Amino acid sequence: MECYLAVSCLKGFLCQQLFLFIIWLSSFQDVAALQTLLDESHVPSTSERANPPITGLFDPIEISPAVIPQNPYPGESVPPLYPTFPPPYEPNLTGRCPVNFSALSSIMEKTASDCSVPLAVLVGNVICCPQLGSLLHIFQGYYNSKSDNLVLQTAVANDCFSDIISILASKGANRTLPMLCSVKPSNLTGGSCPVKDISRFEKMVNTSKLLEACSAVDQLKECCRPVCQPSIMEAALLISGAQMTMSENRNVIGQPAHVDSINDCKGVVYSYLSKKLPEEDANNAFRILSSCKVNKVCPLEFKQPSEVIKACRNIGAPSPSCCSSLNTYIGGIQKQMLITNKQAIICAMEFGSILRKGGVMTNVYELCDVDLKDFSIQEAYGQQGCLLRSLPADVILDNSTGYSFTCDLTDNIAAPWPSSSSMSSLTLCAPEMSLPALPSSEKQRSIGCHVCALEVFVLIFSFFCFQYIVLK
Repeated sequence: MECYLAVSCLKGFLCQQLFLFIIWLSSFQDVAALQTLLDESHVPSTSERANPPITGLFDPIEISPAVIPQNPYPGESVPPLYPTFPPPYEPNLTGRCPVNFSALSSIMEKTASDCSVPLAVLVGNVICCPQLGSLLHIFQGYYNSKSDNLVLQTAVANDCFSDIISILASKGANRTLPMLCSVKPSNLTGGSCPVKDISRFEKMVNTSKLLEACSAVDQLKECCRPVCQPSIMEAALLISGAQMTMSENRNVIGQPAHVDSINDCKGVVYSYLSKKLPEEDANNAFRILSSCKVNKVCPLEFKQPSEVIKACRNIGAPSPSCCSSLNTYIGGIQKQMLITNKQAIICAMEFGSILRKGGVMTNVYELCDVDLKDFSIQEAYGQQGCLLRSLPADVILDNSTGYSFTCDLTDNIAAPWPSSSSMSSLTLCAPEMSLPALPSSEKQRSIGCHVCALEVFVLIFSFFCFQYIVLK
């Protein structure tokens, strides 16, 4: 069976075996003998990008301390995927939020798991914050389930918001969620939206059309052929009074006060949907809508890559100095967060555009063997990258193995290089997809520019990098 170097650790047990295998390889004193072993068992890499693995998903990656070997570098900082899990405890509630939280236990557990202390910062943009936002929408609708209201009063919103965060923290969630996800008690109040009760809402909005569009959101179509999103926006515009304002003065709609009002009214629309839809259906819909939003932009921060531009500006062939500078810069990016496969494409194009604006016209991704996975955070010891799927996903808690999440094998694709310094033409929606198909280059990978991609048959799995081990 042909094994790909890009495969991340699949299970904790496999991680342990792989770690022992690396130690065994590093014990070779005769470099020539080891090179012979690699040459005999090496599978040519000329077609590995043209023939991706058949399956598109890994099994969940286990990252519990119970299944990961002890950090072999005790003098160094602990790798980012070595989590510590706080024990659950009884939350200290305000006593002023008149809600039976046990009725929301399922979605509270899901949110706490998605926003767990060791992972919230790493998966906040893709998993945690979308789920927290959905919880707040659903809570808003549940709180008013027996009344005509769609929002909470300011005082009770403060207390309920505090209780929600306390309960999540008691279940293992990160206490910094309000700051991490930019949420606050006013998200429950409807803010500046002028319509905050069902009676007025249903008089102004075609609720049958709204519910039909959002009761069963198609996760494969909604982001490119939206149905629910325009219905929500139409309802928000109606109850905010913005449509009347637009007809009177088309320039006023772009002013901050009106933008805030529309956003607040979108929250009221979400509350209405939460009241009318089953909890699971509402959560699925809100998560899909969030995925559509987060997959449109790159969440990574790119500092000015002046050293990369200086080293790579006028090259036309593999350059050790250029690739070294590029990989050092990307190594810093890899410490930020886990991103999705679609976000990785956008990030690669965005960073490439920055380089092109600086005068780097050659495709240095190809010269230096940069893949999509290189833009996401790396596994323990920096061996492999993990890209999350673009579809909604959750962190899974298993009491025996710990927390896990699923990586996407599309991270085996080369990072796309932009055709210009502009990002305006990029689309990830078929049939308008503006990116090339999976590369089928016959060129050999450049040596010394990246952790090399030698493949080795040893027992069941065949991995890891000869140069990386020897240079260590």
